[in-house]
Amino acid sequence: MKKKNIVWTLVLGAALLLAVGCGGSDKKEGGKKEKLTDWAEIEAAGKIVVGVDDTFVPMGFRDENNELVGFDIDLANAVGEKLDIEVEFQPVDWSMKESELENGTIDAIWNGYTVTEEREKKVAFSNYYLINEQDIVSMKKDNVQNFSEMKDKVLGAQEGSSGAESIENFPELLKDIIKDQEPILYPTFTEAFLDLEAGRIQGLVIDKVFAEYYIAQQDNSEDYVVAPSEFEQENFAVGLRKGDKETLKKINGALKDLYDEGKSKEISEKWFGEDRILPQ
Repeated sequence: MKKKNIVWTLVLGAALLLAVGCGGSDKKEGGKKEKLTDWAEIEAAGKIVVGVDDTFVPMGFRDENNELVGFDIDLANAVGEKLDIEVEFQPVDWSMKESELENGTIDAIWNGYTVTEEREKKVAFSNYYLINEQDIVSMKKDNVQNFSEMKDKVLGAQEGSSGAESIENFPELLKDIIKDQEPILYPTFTEAFLDLEAGRIQGLVIDKVFAEYYIAQQDNSEDYVVAPSEFEQENFAVGLRKGDKETLKKINGALKDLYDEGKSKEISEKWFGEDRILPQ
């Protein structure tokens, strides 16, 4: 009898320890979930890290003093002020931007970031705030007035850009007719322009906002020709991790406040000379 009581005591004790252990685990996991909400993490860090291509005029680029400036820089900083959070800009390899977002190196992609079907599979997008399109820039001597005039010519694009994606997705417009049926891809548009001006490529698929600003800054701006886009119209938005729902809500709310107050219009007029902001 005594032996039986000892056995039962051991069994009950083991069961009690297991129950306590499970209860403690649930409590720990519950506490962890509370601490690790996306916006709570950003607030705890005191900053949101934004990934940028720091050669993308006029959205985010280095000025003559090596300071990071541009439309998206000003807009992101204005959103940060609204949300009482510091914005830290982190230059990234544009072809690796989604990977940098996913692994936590950055919290957002915000630098002329076009919404595409392919990107929507990987990231969550904020409300659209600006319209864009992919044009072809050429030198006047190459006489490219429309997409069809790129036939048998060498085409360039930025690696990882929405322009490069459009070339692949709509091959009948460009890829099927250009020389070698493949564009030359460049790390930055700045490098692509050097080859365009040297005659190594005859056309460059590029964001309209970049093309307008870059050409306007050149002393020989009359030597460039811009063929309007034959791809679908695009929209710029902020890219976030798919699980960061609270951060997405915060950014959308701040964008709407800036629109209602006229601040985003002011930023647009500073960089584009007109109001291009989409209603929020």
